[in-house]
Order: sequence, then C-alpha cells, then structure tokens
Amino acid sequence: MNTYFRIAIPTPLRRHFDYLVPINFHAKSSLPGVRIKVPFGRQTLIGILLEVVHETDVPAQKLKPIIEVLDEQPVFDRELLQLLRWCSLYYHHPIGEVMQNALPVKLRQGAATHIKGIRRWQLTSEGKQVDTQDLKRAAKQIALINDLKQSPSGLLDSQLTEQHIGWRPVMKRLQEKGWVKSFEENALPVAKPISSAPTLNADQQHAIDHIVNQFDTGFHAYVLEGVTGSGKTEVYLQVIERVIQQGKQALVLVPEIGLTPQLLDRFLQRLSGRIAIMHSGLNDEERLQAWLHTKAGSADVIIGTRSAVFSPLLRPGIIIVDEEHDLSFKQQDGFRYSARDLAVKRARDLNIPIILGSATPSLETLLNASQGRYETLLLPERAGNAKPPAIHLLDVRSQKMEHGLSAQLLHKMKEHLERDAQVLLFLNRRGFAPVLMCHECGWHALCPRCDAHMTLHQSNSSLRCHHCGTEQYQPKTCPKCKSDDLLQMGFGTERIEHALTELFPQYQVIRIDRDSTRRKGSMEKLLKEINNGKRQILIGTQMLAKGHHFPNVTLVGMLNADHGLYSSDFRASERMGQLILQVAGRAGREEKEGEVLIQTHHADHPLFKPLLEHDYPGFAKALIEERQQTELPPFTHLALLRAEAVEQQQPIIFLEQARLILESAKQDVMLMGPFPALMERRAGRYRAQLLIQANSRKQLQSLFSLSITQIENHKTAKKVRWSIDIDPLDLL
Repeated sequence: MNTYFRIAIPTPLRRHFDYLVPINFHAKSSLPGVRIKVPFGRQTLIGILLEVVHETDVPAQKLKPIIEVLDEQPVFDRELLQLLRWCSLYYHHPIGEVMQNALPVKLRQGAATHIKGIRRWQLTSEGKQVDTQDLKRAAKQIALINDLKQSPSGLLDSQLTEQHIGWRPVMKRLQEKGWVKSFEENALPVAKPISSAPTLNADQQHAIDHIVNQFDTGFHAYVLEGVTGSGKTEVYLQVIERVIQQGKQALVLVPEIGLTPQLLDRFLQRLSGRIAIMHSGLNDEERLQAWLHTKAGSADVIIGTRSAVFSPLLRPGIIIVDEEHDLSFKQQDGFRYSARDLAVKRARDLNIPIILGSATPSLETLLNASQGRYETLLLPERAGNAKPPAIHLLDVRSQKMEHGLSAQLLHKMKEHLERDAQVLLFLNRRGFAPVLMCHECGWHALCPRCDAHMTLHQSNSSLRCHHCGTEQYQPKTCPKCKSDDLLQMGFGTERIEHALTELFPQYQVIRIDRDSTRRKGSMEKLLKEINNGKRQILIGTQMLAKGHHFPNVTLVGMLNADHGLYSSDFRASERMGQLILQVAGRAGREEKEGEVLIQTHHADHPLFKPLLEHDYPGFAKALIEERQQTELPPFTHLALLRAEAVEQQQPIIFLEQARLILESAKQDVMLMGPFPALMERRAGRYRAQLLIQANSRKQLQSLFSLSITQIENHKTAKKVRWSIDIDPLDLL
C-alpha cells in the first residue's frame, strides 16, 4: 500500500500538499504535528505533517519525496494541531501560514527542539580583588569588571550584549586570567514568594472562591469586570496559585509588551513556580527556549502577548486574558486572528476555565455575558482605601492654550506637584509635531509612499511616516518655494515633553511612547524611575495608560479627548470611553485622592456624561442599544475582503470580480463596496476593500466556503495582494 504525507506548507495557497514517503522510511513513526523538510518548486521549505494517507488526488509522477523529518515528537500536539486547523477554516487563511505563525522563528528555520540553559558570568575571588587602577590601558576590561562587581549574582549573556559592544573576546581574556567564571542555569525565572497577599475585600474573595470552587467542573468563561484599581491582578494571582498547587499550568495574555515586566515582577514576588515570558521583545533564541519549556511542562505560568495564545500546554489549568477589550489582541495583518476569541475557543476545547478581565469590557463580551454564555464577577470598589478619582471636563473652546495645555490644567499640575505627587499627561500622538507646513506657499511634508503627513521628530531632526516607516531629514527651507518660514503644526508627546521641561524646570519629566522605549530593557528602566519617584511629570501614549500601577500619581490630564466623537469608525465611541476610563484609572490608586482633567472642545457631548460618573455599564448599555438598532456588531457579523496593488485600479477590479463571485453564491448577506480604503495609498501600494455583513457567523462561513476557491483562482487575484479579515476591528 502506498503511503503519502499530507503537509501544510507556508505559502499563500489555501491548500495542503501531498508528498511521497521513501520506500525504506517507516512512515508510522512520524506523527501528525512533526516538522518535515520538503522540496517546493526551486525552494526547500519546512512544513507540518497533517496526516499520513494512503490515497492522493495528485498523479504519482507529479509527487516529490520528502527530504527529512526533523522531529521525533510533534511540535504541535493533537489539541494544538486541531486548533490551528480550525483557525485556518474559520479565518479562511492558508493552513501553512497559520501553522508557521504559531511556531517560534527558530523552529520555522529548522532549529533543534532541545532545551538549553543560559550562561551567567561572575567574578572569581581573584577577580574581586583586582584593582582596576592597574588596568589603565584596558578600558573594556575595566568596564566589564566594574559591572560584574555591581552585580554579585552575575550577568547573563543577553545583559552583557545590551551594555557592552564586542564583550566576548574581552571576557575570554578575563577568563584566561582566572578573574571570571561562567555557569549555566535554567532559562526560566523561578518565582519565590517574598511578599504576602494583601487583605482582600468581599468582592475579591467571592470572585476567587467562585472560580476555584468550579475548577473540577471544566470549562467556564468568567468576565472579571472591575473598576480600575479594584485588584483584578490580585484575583489572578490567587487563582493561579491554586492552579499551580494542582500541578497545572496557567496561560496569561496581556495586550502590550510594556505590561509584561511589571506583571512578571509582581508574579515573581507572589507565586511559587517557574515563569515563561513570550513576546516580540525577546530575541529568537529566548523565545524558542521559553516555548520549549512551556511545551515540556517545566513552565508553570506563561505570560505573553497576542501570539502566546498558541503556546503548547502540557498541563493546562486556566487561561487569563487581561484587558480583554484591548485592540492589540487582534492581529491586523497577515493571519488576522483574535487572540481573545481564540483563547475562549481553546479553553472550551481543553475543558478549562478562562477569565476575561477588564474595567471596560468590550461590547461583544458584555453581550455574551447578558446572554448567559459568560458569567460576570464584579469588583465595583477599588482595593484597599483607594477611592475613584474625580473626573472633570475642561472646556477649552476660545481659551488661550500654551503648547496644547490650558491654563486650568497647568494650574492644577502646579498644585499637585507642590504636594510632592506625580502628574500623568496622556496624548495618543507621538513625535514633535504631526504636520510641517510652509507659511509662505502652504507646502506640507507628505509621505512619498502614503496618503499621510510626515511627523516631525525634533530629537533627531527627522520627518517620519508612522504608517510605513519612511524617514527623511528635516528640511531647513521649503522644498517648493525655498522659504525658511516652516511652521510646526500640532502637538505630539515629544513637543509636550519639551514644553513641560520649560514650564516646570524644577521637576523631572519622563516620556513613554514607542520612540522612547525602543531599546531592550528601556521600558523596565523608565517604569523603575517612575515608581522610585525620580520623575514627577509623566507624558505618554496608550503604552502608559494600560494596566500600570503608579501609586504616587494623583493627577491625570487628557490633552485631547475628542478624537472618538465624530469618527467614521462605528467603534470609535466605544474605544474613546474605554480609553478615558483606563487613563483616568491611573490616578489615586492608593491612599492619595486622584483627579482627572479632560480637555475637550465638546464638553456638552452626551457621551461624556456617564463617563464622568464612572458609569461604564450605563455608557456601554447605550452603545449596545444603538448597535442593535443600527444592526451593527455584535448583533451582526462582518468580514472585510482587502486588496492592494501598485497600480491604483487593480484592487478595485479584483474586488468587483470577487463581489460577482460572492453574489453568485446566493447567500443572505449584504455586500458593500468595493471602495478605496480611507488611506488609499500606504507603503507605495493602493488599497481597497469590500465589506460583507451577515446576520450569523454561519452565513458568513458558508459564503466563503462556497466562494473562496473561485476568488483565489480568478485571474485578477494574481495581480493583487488580497486577504480576508473575519470579525475585523479596523475598517479604515
């Protein structure tokens, strides 16, 4: 009987591929989920074995033999393999690309699956006695010795790489002299409880007891809805501790890398077990080792961002999604999955509980709770003696503004700073100025590859496009009329930082955004400075607004809250309300009273009223009723067919043909478009989209199941890049 391997290959083609198995190869020894090296055209690729079959639709003479089986044991177990196959079907994305997305980069490249220790360097007793004054001409040796003296427990290779360029040959010379030694240790940080649990309030205790008491009953989805500062993390910690005591693993998903260091520190101080970290800030080797530890079961807790939802779990116990409402859980390009939705799906498949935590749950989650699919656990009060901050609107119409700051806000800042408290200002726009314009002729600095303005970054005198990354030097004169009268229009976090340094010279200012936290370890360093009280004024984007605990912040100022009031995106109001309450939640988190000031040109807008009273349930209820009346999600279901090409008309032509194919399927759906994207040209390519709306997911899935092959094989599909976005969150 002939034997064939059915393999998922990382290509844009929505199909699997069959390969011959060599006659002398024992096919039964290869289990689904192992990696297999195969020829593919002129390339050699690494795919995933889906199944061993004895029949194929491909003529035998066209089949190629495999090259090599890379694993003795599957990299994906049965549960994870089934989840990924489901993902490919639900999101209508090529199975090979889905599988590749779920693997660490090193495994995609064929790396071995054995766990390594990490190397730590320490001074020997002889090295501790070395007088660096005797090493006058060996500056690099002096620097290494001094750093090792300041770190008695030693330094890791990764830490040395961050601090010292070309340190390895220098360290080798020190080792030859007998001044340093190295040793390997387990790559995972071990949590050793050093702090005791705080006193819980009745709502926290009820939530913990309720979840723990139902551990043995299998899948349950809990919505932990608690106001900011209500102690949701404490609930997570105590539930996870019970999971570890049962010998099981906990998977914790967070929306941003910036939240990971703070959460890790807190977990290390409270839990008893090994913790694996998974996010894009790690290098490829670090991520591989964390993944292998998780797969081997040697990690008790896994903390990660979006892609960590695909972590292999040997002993699954619970999944927790913190800030479940956050847009970051939705992948916005390539394989466009929702990590939150997949976490729920995976918990159901594993028959384990899941906690969806947020002070401002998404409307989808609230609707599921109201319909009985999820169970809500409320934390209505702040933990300890902390009180909710008072929220006030600052009507800035007709008022004189100083660098985007109103007189009332500056006065309040001075009051709080003089009380030795910290002030946080929020502006979701980085850079110095979003527009550079010529006062003489009206020229604007536009991105040559996008329909967008270039943002001025004064720190390195550059113009940068925040959409495609194009960067140029800041011109000294207008490229059009040669005038030197160039105006810097608008405000970004960098400009506010400069202004605050001038307005409050006696206080230290810190800026946290994507630009100031690019270097590895920079976020941890900045957060440490904030919590040590070394910086009194904090300015930042959403990175600073999510989940952070700053006990000395008593005043929060939102510099522009109007962006969500009149947007073309129907979800803008929901996101605005969530953002306002999340940012406001950074104020007054401990004993000191907090205050929140929101600058707006629309102080009489009705959406602000429930937010001023911290009434997110009332705010969300009004939006849910509006969505139901307008037949928008979560009461209907959307898909977005996207296309892009170098030639402007090609995406529209392709989508027009796709629409004809979808209409021929005769499904009860609404098709809207095609139409150009709001930013039609991005990164040198023109974009268009076709929106599909259905009353049920089943209708949507049926439509694409009937049409996807025709769309993929149509001749116009070869002239564009196209993708399907199921349950899109960004329609722009």
